[in-house]
Amino acid sequence: MFCAILTLFPDAIRPYLDESILGIAQAQGKLRVELIDFRNFTCDPHRTVDDRPFGGGPGMVLKPEPIFAAVEDVEHRHGPFHKILLCPRGRTFDQRRARELSRMDRLLFLCGRYEGFDERIRTGMSWEEISLGDFVLAGGELPALAIVEAAARLIPGVLGCAQSPCLESFEGDLLDYPQFTRPREFRGMAVPDILMSGDHAAVDRWRQQQAAILTARKHALSDPILSDPHQSP
Repeated sequence: MFCAILTLFPDAIRPYLDESILGIAQAQGKLRVELIDFRNFTCDPHRTVDDRPFGGGPGMVLKPEPIFAAVEDVEHRHGPFHKILLCPRGRTFDQRRARELSRMDRLLFLCGRYEGFDERIRTGMSWEEISLGDFVLAGGELPALAIVEAAARLIPGVLGCAQSPCLESFEGDLLDYPQFTRPREFRGMAVPDILMSGDHAAVDRWRQQQAAILTARKHALSDPILSDPHQSP
């Protein structure tokens, strides 16, 4: 998978990309990431990437010229990309979309800043719009990293254990079950006896039960009626 990330802060992104799973995926040749500073595609002496909004209002808006030029340059060099615009209007990212993106050859991410994009950036090119959720960040760099990592770890061979992505949260109807390791007791907290029993069938049943409990609890927290003890269902 080849990912191109358009950003004003490539130096802030690169260290994370080079560590852990993403670093391993790149070393294996299963992931390639090109960071593109779209400030390099400005044409004025001050390298201006933003300007005040027409009609007034606070903040600054990203100009279309450098972004169009950057996208056209990378697609001229490498061919067409599936383009992702990171913005609040987009569909909320989830594990299903991560699996779908992991099967694509080329992804391009545009990381916004300031008050947003000139609307012609949105309408003048074909984008998939994605959001991480209903909250606001200073820019799109963190969402881009989150999406790249979520997709790249699903590329076959990236994770050390082939079963890992099949057994974790959001790969089925249930969240992952609780996990324990050594020591058996820590500060008065003990590992459940069932995990030490050697009865694999019983362990599997316990894990399924715990996963169901955790999943139900998460659904209750996401439901304003179920999570508020003062409201009746």
